[in-house]
Amino acid sequence: MKLSHLPNAITIGRMAFVPLLILMLKDGRFLGALCIFLVAGVSDALDGYIAKHFGCTSRLGAILDPVADKVLLVSAYVMLAWLHLIPFWLVLAVVFRDLLIVGGYLVYVSLYGPVQMHPSYVSKFNTFVQILLVLFLLAQRALEFRVPYANELLVFSVLATTLASGLHYVWTWGVMKDIEVTGGKQS
Repeated sequence: MKLSHLPNAITIGRMAFVPLLILMLKDGRFLGALCIFLVAGVSDALDGYIAKHFGCTSRLGAILDPVADKVLLVSAYVMLAWLHLIPFWLVLAVVFRDLLIVGGYLVYVSLYGPVQMHPSYVSKFNTFVQILLVLFLLAQRALEFRVPYANELLVFSVLATTLASGLHYVWTWGVMKDIEVTGGKQS
């Protein structure tokens, strides 16, 4: 295997962790699920590091990496809701935001042409809080500890950042359209 293919191979490997994570959660094996989620996180950082620092970026990797992240995170959220560890409405908010972003991007491209989209700082913070909630819930179950009100605080933090991120993308698309229509001049 060439070094240039390594980041994509790692990303595909991360996708292979999803069924294992689902099975671990289904069986209530929270320590195993926590380990899988942590290894997946390390693999995400590793493939990004290799791609950027060794010049191994590719169009396929740019598509696969966020898809692998979303599949892992959404699978974790669905299972945590199924286990009644997070409310179902939070899963709906997280999934709807992702569908809004993908759908908005597709509509924008079909109406105005190609555009380079990059995750905003709001979106990156939202992803961080979403991951933090999963890690906290898995660690709490695996290591059998409880921090009063931490679950609720994290759940509502995820909701707030999810809504903020979704609104930010909608606003950004509106600003891009306005700039395009006015020829880049602020009115």
